[in-house]
Amino acid sequence: MDLGINGKVAIVTGASAGVGEAVAREFAAAGTKLVLTARGANRLNAATDKLRNDTGADAIAVPIDVTESDAGERLVEQAKKHFGSVDIVINNAGRAHPGGLMDNDDDAWKAMEDVKLHAMIRLNRAAIPAMCERGWGRIVNMSSVGGIYPNPKLLISHVLSAAINNLTRGLALEVAQHGILVNAIGLGAIRTQNWEENMIPKVRQTRPDLANLDDEELIARVGAEYTPVGRFGTSEEIAAIAAFLASDRNGFVTGCTIEASGGAERFF
Repeated sequence: MDLGINGKVAIVTGASAGVGEAVAREFAAAGTKLVLTARGANRLNAATDKLRNDTGADAIAVPIDVTESDAGERLVEQAKKHFGSVDIVINNAGRAHPGGLMDNDDDAWKAMEDVKLHAMIRLNRAAIPAMCERGWGRIVNMSSVGGIYPNPKLLISHVLSAAINNLTRGLALEVAQHGILVNAIGLGAIRTQNWEENMIPKVRQTRPDLANLDDEELIARVGAEYTPVGRFGTSEEIAAIAAFLASDRNGFVTGCTIEASGGAERFF
């Protein structure tokens, strides 16, 4: 399917691994020019080099900490310098943070707000003027299904996901007249290296009946128990959703949070 984004310019945050890396590959296959960013320079550069070698993608790596106050402006400047403008933004930086209200102090809340919400606001604000000039733009904000169905064991992440969902809805209404569509994806349990490294030890601690299973067997068992579709999701499946939402094939969906959780409302 032709997504109509060949030659468009996309900024992807959190692009060195997991969902962000999969999104970059999906966009590269569609002919999109890519500005890829993450905090760790070595890992980002390696992922970008591999993407270029595997796909021939026109991509640059811009290592940056998205929590810096001028990070959004700097990323847009790099997009304009190398490719002329910016058409698509994929806000994927961030991670889940464990614990409830009483488990986390002000510093923990602020750190998560900076990476999950404030960085997203700054990058969107920096990119929108260029999109308005062209009369076309697409923004996809990565959220969590917990923004709709909160889990007290992941309270910070899910409070911020609810904020992201409302940011998405409000911003979509604000910029629709300029040809800019804004959507979010509410992620459930998606198999990434980071997710597995955090999830597997936790399951072994809390589920003695599964402790002797190897990693693949454990993941299969837990996925079958907790997810109506019987398994956890993949980064590639999320990338496919993001590619449609960010494409010219989508001309009417905006302000939505697409639940991508295999039907599950919460995990563990």
